[in-house]
Amino acid sequence: MRKFREFIIEKLILICGIASILFVALIFLFLLREGLAVFKIVGPFKFLFGKSWYPISEPPQLGILPLILGSLLVTLGAAIISIPIGVGCAIYIAEVAPVKIKEVLKAGIELLAAIPSVVLGFIGMVTLVPLVKNLFHLPTGLTALSGSIMLAFMAIPTIVSIAEDALYSVPKNYKEGAFALGATHWQTIWRVMLPAASSGIVAAVMLGIGRVIGETMAVMMITGNAAVIPHSILAPVRTLTATIAAEMGEAVVGSEHYFALFAIGIVLFIISFMVNVTADIFLHKRQG
Repeated sequence: MRKFREFIIEKLILICGIASILFVALIFLFLLREGLAVFKIVGPFKFLFGKSWYPISEPPQLGILPLILGSLLVTLGAAIISIPIGVGCAIYIAEVAPVKIKEVLKAGIELLAAIPSVVLGFIGMVTLVPLVKNLFHLPTGLTALSGSIMLAFMAIPTIVSIAEDALYSVPKNYKEGAFALGATHWQTIWRVMLPAASSGIVAAVMLGIGRVIGETMAVMMITGNAAVIPHSILAPVRTLTATIAAEMGEAVVGSEHYFALFAIGIVLFIISFMVNVTADIFLHKRQG
């Protein structure tokens, strides 16, 4: 009877796994079916590298380069801010903090990850945007920098949680061996723990970046939504995700605009897929 129950549970888990893969494949096929139609109107090169996004003009201009650059600029800014802070927090929690403080910090990080992005976007609008405007004497604080700071705030919990887990998974005899050879605590962290956990830390960073790329509400609220090529991180930008969220409700079904938004979804899907596959490769490298 016990073996039969284990057999049933194994098969149910297998079905769940196959269903998950099937759902992802169906989503991608749906995006392809709706999005590829835009290439009957505009070529792939002009779509990806066109500098003007005016989907409802006559004729429509469907170049998404400003949106891609906006997404990359905000993501790069968020990565520069979140990676050192996130990895530093993970090192402190895993190796330095006393046990009681460690538990409090871990609970705080998990709570931070649970805050809805729309709430963080609202907080950013009333606190961060005026601060950026006054600090840099700008006409508006709705800039890529504001979006980067807020997205970094959202990526840090992911980076800290996974990087701390990677550091905790390093075999204890590595640390004991370093201490036995006379290394100090910081020398052990820098020369033994971090190299041993490097693949897990890289995976944490990649998953954090994946979280940033896919974020919609917060960036739509505080980046200015200007579909122009940004020349500075202090300029308003518009991201791929914000464009889909802001315009899908107004696009006429079956129009060029409608198909172009699904094509943006394909681009976003491919970027997110590549980031997650890279993170998965590093995670398996660590486990191997």
